[in-house]
Amino acid sequence: MSAGEKAYQFNVSIVIVNWKTPLLLARCLDSLKEDPQYDTFELIVVDNNSGDESVPMLKEKYPFVRLIENKDNAGFSRGCNQAIEIAGGRNVLLLNPDSVSVKDAVSTMFKYLDDHPEVGAVGPRVLNPDGSLQLACRRAFPSVQASFFRLTYLSKLFPNHPAVSRYNMTFADPDQFLDVDALSGSCMMLRRQVIDKIGLLDEDIFMFGEDIDWCWRVKEAGYRVMYIPTASVFHIHGAASRKRPVGTTINLHKGMEVFYRKHLAKNYWAPFNFLVYAAIWMRAAIFIVVNVLKGMLIKERSL
Repeated sequence: MSAGEKAYQFNVSIVIVNWKTPLLLARCLDSLKEDPQYDTFELIVVDNNSGDESVPMLKEKYPFVRLIENKDNAGFSRGCNQAIEIAGGRNVLLLNPDSVSVKDAVSTMFKYLDDHPEVGAVGPRVLNPDGSLQLACRRAFPSVQASFFRLTYLSKLFPNHPAVSRYNMTFADPDQFLDVDALSGSCMMLRRQVIDKIGLLDEDIFMFGEDIDWCWRVKEAGYRVMYIPTASVFHIHGAASRKRPVGTTINLHKGMEVFYRKHLAKNYWAPFNFLVYAAIWMRAAIFIVVNVLKGMLIKERSL
C-alpha cells in the first residue's frame, strides 16, 4: 500500500435498504454466504421503518449485520448514503433485499474491479425469477431519441437494431462483457475511491433513477462502467414498490425529471424542456389512473 492510501477493513461493503420484505431479505442474506470470499464482506442493512418483523428478525438471526433503523421511510438513495457513510469496504455494493446472489457473484465483481483500475462501476447479469435477463442491468443513458423509440414501440419491433434498441441494448449478447452507460441499482458495485470523488447518491431522487445518475457521474469522472456476465443475481423486480403503486409511479417519474434537469435540459431550449416535463408527468398521470382502476376492479371482484 502506498503512503497516504486509505486502509480498508473489508473487500466489499454490501448495502441493503429494506422496507417490508423480511422473508426476501433473509433469503438475500443467506445467499451471500455461498460466496467463498464471504468473510471479507461487510453487511449493512438500513431498515426504512418497516414496522414488521424485519428488524426483530435481523437482530435475532443476523446479529453480525450492521443495522441502521430509520424512524421513517427515508427512501432508497438516503438509506444507501447512510450506510455508505459508515462503510469500511474498499468497494461498495448496492444490493436490493429481493435479490439472490448466485455463488461467487460478489467476489467476481470485486476481482474484476481489482483487475481493471480504469473501471469505476461494475454490474452483474441480473435475472428475473424465470431466468430471463432484466434489461435494466445494462442500459444506455436516457435521451430524447431513445424515448421516441420506446414510446412508438419501435425498440420492441426492432430489438436487434443497435440504434433503435440502444437504451436497453437488446441487440447485444447477454454473455458478452459490455461497456455500458448505466447499471441497475438492484445490484451494482463501485470503488470506494470513485464514490469519494463523485459523491453519494442524489437524495432528490427518492428511488428509481438514482443508479443512472450515479453512473453518469462515474463516466463523467473518466471511469468505465461495465456489465459482466460472469456474475449473476436473481432479482424479484418491485417486491416492495408494488405495495405502493401510486407512490412508486410518482417516485419513478420524479427520478426521470431530476435526471433530465441535471444532465440533459442544458442541451435544449426552455420551451422544449417544458414539453418534456409535461410529457413525463402526463405519463405519470396515465399510469396512476390505470393503477387506480385496476385496484377498483380487483376490489370489486373480491366482493
